[in-house]
Amino acid sequence: MAILKMKKLRLMVVRSRKDELLKELVRHGCVEFSEIEDQIQGSEVEGVLSREDAKLMALRTRQNALTHGIETLNKYAPAKTKLLSAKPEVESDELISQKGIDAALKISEAITEADDKIKRIAAEESRQRGIIESLKPWLELDMPLETEGTQRASVIIGSVPAKVNLSDMESALGAVTEEAELFTVSKDKAQSYVLVVCAKESLTEIQECLRGFSFTAAAFSGMKGTARECTLQAQEALKELASEKESCAEQIRGESVHREDLKLACDRMSTSLAIAEADDKLYGTESVLIMEGWVPEANEKEVAEIFDKFDCAWETRDPEEDEYPEVPVKLKNNKVTNALNMVTNMYSLPAYGTVDANPLMAPFFILFYGLMMADMGYGILMIIAALVAMAKIKPREGSLAFCQLLLYAGISTFIMGALTGGLFGDAPYQIVHMINPDSTWEGLPALFSPVSDSQMVLYGAMVLGVIHLNFGMIISFVQKKKHGDLIGGLLEEGSLWVILVGGILLGLNALGVVESAGIAMAGKVVLIVGAVLLLVGAGRGSKGIFGKIGAAFGCIYNTLTGWFGDILSYSRIMALMLAGGVVAQVFNSIAVMPVQGSGVNVLSVIAFLLIFLIGHALNFGLNLLGCFVHDLRLQCLEFFGKFYTDGGKAFKPLAVRSTYVRAKED
Repeated sequence: MAILKMKKLRLMVVRSRKDELLKELVRHGCVEFSEIEDQIQGSEVEGVLSREDAKLMALRTRQNALTHGIETLNKYAPAKTKLLSAKPEVESDELISQKGIDAALKISEAITEADDKIKRIAAEESRQRGIIESLKPWLELDMPLETEGTQRASVIIGSVPAKVNLSDMESALGAVTEEAELFTVSKDKAQSYVLVVCAKESLTEIQECLRGFSFTAAAFSGMKGTARECTLQAQEALKELASEKESCAEQIRGESVHREDLKLACDRMSTSLAIAEADDKLYGTESVLIMEGWVPEANEKEVAEIFDKFDCAWETRDPEEDEYPEVPVKLKNNKVTNALNMVTNMYSLPAYGTVDANPLMAPFFILFYGLMMADMGYGILMIIAALVAMAKIKPREGSLAFCQLLLYAGISTFIMGALTGGLFGDAPYQIVHMINPDSTWEGLPALFSPVSDSQMVLYGAMVLGVIHLNFGMIISFVQKKKHGDLIGGLLEEGSLWVILVGGILLGLNALGVVESAGIAMAGKVVLIVGAVLLLVGAGRGSKGIFGKIGAAFGCIYNTLTGWFGDILSYSRIMALMLAGGVVAQVFNSIAVMPVQGSGVNVLSVIAFLLIFLIGHALNFGLNLLGCFVHDLRLQCLEFFGKFYTDGGKAFKPLAVRSTYVRAKED
């Protein structure tokens, strides 16, 4: 598969047919419009052409209102949906239509108003609860809270810290005037709540005395009656507020019959917004509009028929090389390579004019994942999960890529599990010996075991790493040759291959596989030739003798450390295979302990099943994520580093947008 070839599109259309044209392009979803403001500014047509006013802000406000209405409705009346159910499908014309949007907006506004009222009620409820809480210390005070005194006496109500000695406080008040009395209303761990009655003419001196005991006057603003009466009033207010709040909530829940209408209207609004965003990029006069964009070469005939139907003036051309950074990227995939789209999307799309990594990466990613997971039981679970999700949800685009990747990785995991004899670790062996401790069965057959053959697995992982990295170098060499840099490919990738051949010859002789002085000498000669080629390539772009020497030393250091680190990085394949297998065996051993201790009975079997299921669920979940992350690292850092040019901009055509429903496929 490859990056689809794009064509630069220029188009002129009569203003009266613009809306129809845009709607038709939405149906086909194969044209991306680009901004042309920079081309208009400073040109001869700057005063002639004006930008279209698409009223984007108003449309976004309407869409946000619908979205908020749906979210609010779901909060008060959650939708009951089937597990793993697919989104409803509608015709494309249904999503392009404006029908029902205004009615849905009125419903959404009613829902929002009711929700806002509930929020105001909640704020008032908090205030009333605060009043009740603040009055608790004064419930025993049988005096209206608004009382300030009589004709001759003043009343002061407040609190002092609990650590204050009230007897000392009373004595201090008595020293100010004999016409003062202190009453204790209540106490808690933090405060003492008191009431002071004094003669009016002594009020100022009494207040000054109280200040010395950290006295804080109580505030009962707006309250009338005793604390108990005010508390009852607040409680009654809470009941009324709760009733009003429930009435508003019931009003919102009553709108749940319009939930699907709201969702459809919201998706219609999203599509309208997509059209408006394209419209906002257009420039024109009173009668004609011009636009630019991109269309895949494969869709050129399709759009030609559309433009001819609307009597448009248009042309397409191949993009110039200096335009490549602006050219959007669309990948052409089949069922296998589509699964790797989520990997390249997480990393970065390839730059236009370079190579699509998906078909090159797919076999390695799937193989490495299977090697890391390597368990038939886990593979079966992954396959079942992927097939069920694809059958029930009917995923598309990113969700489909995830399900496909899960399926292929599950198949690889099952195959590698069959080669290593892993079925939920050593579960078959443990179960057989749990039932019959005298059994001589040694477990499932295995070609190799990550536990007993870990050294061989490590060497195998590094060999796979060498193959993987060299494959990336081959791609890089082909790319350089394609762009006319054959010498660069020979001096850079070619020199490393010569060094590799020399290293293999020396290694075969050193290990005794081929004992020959001639082989050893040939290996040394080839190694030296490769090193010279590498140094020549490194100094090719440097100026001056010191520049070339510096480049040579840098090349030697980077090549030795880079290749050593890259190849060593593939040891994670062995590490994850070993870790997953050992953890599975540990959980199996723990699970059979109750049976070994008390024999096979109902309780021991239940204990076995619980430990087995919980343990393998944890191991499966950790390995599912861990293997993906480490496999992703091998591809994105080691493999991509040899040839990949990132920075591609995704192709985003004018098309139907939807969140809650989806357009039927032709």
